[in-house]
Amino acid sequence: MNEALPDVPEVRVVGLPQLTSGFDLVERLDLPMHLKVHGPLEPMGGEQLAQLSERINLKGRGGAGFPFHKKLRSVAESAIKRGIRPVVVVNGSEDEPACRKDTVLINRAPHLILDGALLVAEALGARQLVIGVTRESTERSMEAALAERGLSNRRGAAIRASVQRNPVRMVTGAAGSLIRSIDGGPPIPPGRKTSASKSGVGGAPTLLSNAETFAQLAIGARIGPERYGNTGLYDEPGTVMLTVSGAVARPMVIEAPTGVPLRYILQLAGAPPVPQGVLTGGYHGKWIDAATVNEAVVSRNSLDAVGGALGAGAILPISQDTCPLGESLQVAKWLAEESAGQCGPCYLGLPAAARGMEDILNGGGPAALEALKQVAKNVKRRGACSHPDGSAMFLESTVKAFTDDLAAHVLGNGCGRPVEGVLPLFEGGRMPTGIPGGAAEEESGSRQKIFVDWTLCRGHGLCADILPEVFQLGADGFPTVAQAKVPQYAEAKALRAVRRCPALALRLEEDNRASAPSRNLPVLSQGRGRRALGSGR
Repeated sequence: MNEALPDVPEVRVVGLPQLTSGFDLVERLDLPMHLKVHGPLEPMGGEQLAQLSERINLKGRGGAGFPFHKKLRSVAESAIKRGIRPVVVVNGSEDEPACRKDTVLINRAPHLILDGALLVAEALGARQLVIGVTRESTERSMEAALAERGLSNRRGAAIRASVQRNPVRMVTGAAGSLIRSIDGGPPIPPGRKTSASKSGVGGAPTLLSNAETFAQLAIGARIGPERYGNTGLYDEPGTVMLTVSGAVARPMVIEAPTGVPLRYILQLAGAPPVPQGVLTGGYHGKWIDAATVNEAVVSRNSLDAVGGALGAGAILPISQDTCPLGESLQVAKWLAEESAGQCGPCYLGLPAAARGMEDILNGGGPAALEALKQVAKNVKRRGACSHPDGSAMFLESTVKAFTDDLAAHVLGNGCGRPVEGVLPLFEGGRMPTGIPGGAAEEESGSRQKIFVDWTLCRGHGLCADILPEVFQLGADGFPTVAQAKVPQYAEAKALRAVRRCPALALRLEEDNRASAPSRNLPVLSQGRGRRALGSGR
């Protein structure tokens, strides 16, 4: 049930390998073996590198798909304008339970990633390189790779290179989280969204991109745009790295040219011949049904056209024998736990959404479905990072993709199928963390809880302005929680909210219980009165 994938699962190749060249020879390509397999790499000027990136249509492989040449030019222009050296950051923070392609590359081909990163650093005149990771295996492999190249973080080095390890959490992979941690802060998104290209590490222009992106750049620089374009589709040349898990006989990472039929990738991993659905792009991705699978090919444009998403390259089929809503509920609960706990729409909205889906499965009827849709809509574009947006997209896609099962649960007695836990999660549902909103904080316990006295509350809304980590307002203008734990970092704001409430409707109490299973009690919808949902655990 929900077994975690190993750091380095089986690796397969469709066609000729590029990123995975040499994997058939050794488990890990150290520097001498890397040079034997790939050969040396000549440096390139900034504009030359930007033109190469544009000609091979290189886009970020971490999920967003932003054109790399635009990012490169933006960082260069900002650095020249401000007269300071930029910073290069490799984001190898692969924290989703269903993704392993970057982890595989860092563990088995770290020098290919470093090739691309050092190519960019030299072209931009950067003197600092940071590789962000979250796993012990990736930290160990990358530190060994830096040592093999004679790179370190000591003062006076031509380029200072270091590895930044953060906790395994969904939000630590966000660009803002990684930059904030490099600067010595907590690995959570900053409250204000800024462009790393303009102000990143230490306030300097920062080129931050995904690990596979740098590896692809190194391949393109070696073989040139013409040879690179001979593989894959004309408008999306090259290969992609995919993690295939879920209801498959053999979970694996696959390097495949763009344009390969998605059904072939599924067959390679031993997926059901006719899956009930396939989750594309991972847990911030979208479901497609069995009929659509036969139309789709592996490419960003193709998957977008059929309602799916390439995202971070995770592909997860489920069989006809499991309840898709129940499977999705387990993921929804995990996504709720992954909140950094600093934005009300995320901290409160995602648990409410998970409980809303559970309410549907427990016979809540059409009202529960409408409430879930409303909660998912309300969390979008209101967070400090993309986690609430991606989670809402997953929930909305689930409701849209499995209409027959949804009707069976909403209008009948359910679909009658079990929940087998085929979508991988970390053992115990999540990994231990030490950041706000994580499991470590729950174990230590928040010291305070805040309560709303409904007999006094008049809906002034000041609490939501002062303490958005806890309070958001419903359609009627009243807070959507009756009580909630206060994150330790927000205790001062909670006290200010209590003191400034015009109706004196708030109170704080010490929470001295050893464990408190429920977090808060969001009201699911105004149409159902103020009946609080259960904890959903």
